[in-house]
Amino acid sequence: MIQGTGKARSRFMCSMLALALWIVAHAGSTLAHADTTRTLRVCADSDNLPFSNRNEEGFENRIVALIAQDLNATVSYTWWVEGSGFLPSSLKAGACDIVMGLPRGMGVVPLTRPYYRSSYVLVYLNGKFPGLRSLDDPRLRQLKIGVASVGEDSNAPALHALARRQLTQNVVTSPVPGADAGHSQTASIVEAVVSGRADVALVWGPAAGHLAARQRVPLSVVPVSPTVDPSGLPLHFDIAVGVKPGDSALRQEIDAVLERRRDEIHNILRSYSVPLVSATALSV
Repeated sequence: MIQGTGKARSRFMCSMLALALWIVAHAGSTLAHADTTRTLRVCADSDNLPFSNRNEEGFENRIVALIAQDLNATVSYTWWVEGSGFLPSSLKAGACDIVMGLPRGMGVVPLTRPYYRSSYVLVYLNGKFPGLRSLDDPRLRQLKIGVASVGEDSNAPALHALARRQLTQNVVTSPVPGADAGHSQTASIVEAVVSGRADVALVWGPAAGHLAARQRVPLSVVPVSPTVDPSGLPLHFDIAVGVKPGDSALRQEIDAVLERRRDEIHNILRSYSVPLVSATALSV
């Protein structure tokens, strides 16, 4: 029991109150400091709009910012040119924590739940080929088909699907020097439809939708069917976040963020004209 005068007890209580206030203030400062020092390391292409760029203007940049906000983290980018060695040199080598925009089923690195689903699309002038959606539509045999390819021996699903249907003689490509020029080729192929050099384009939807929305004439952007080619090659893909191997805790955290912020993420994608398809889309 504290002995002494009322003034002494009053001074003691004031001291204790001041100490308590200092501890609370210091603890709050420490927690705030801890929150702001968490860093989410991201590997991304520095010049690949609408996905990402160094100015963080792509839709993947905006989704990364949303994830980091939810995790109370700051974002640190390592810029790469995406190509065949991108994942081994970046995520698998430990240079970053996550890579955005990877198709589920690839089995190379751990992946989160998908945050959107998109597809290859057919792009053509509005009203020119009503109802054109299927790669088995007989009208394609009479059309010039623009395809973005990389190199002379491309493994692009679009080219494989056309080759299986013996349509490669109809293909129009737009060669661009360099092995990693896929996005530039997609832009050229969409522009070829506008100019009439190609009648229809078969290209990856997220890039095509963004590009088509910015052309001087209205274009139809139609998810292609089938969703899976009879050869087993998919043409619709679930897109997820790649997480560095061994960090299951981060993968679970991001899974939770993707679920919580699902509507916001889809709003971002729609603002970039990314075609979103349902997992129950028609397969024929």
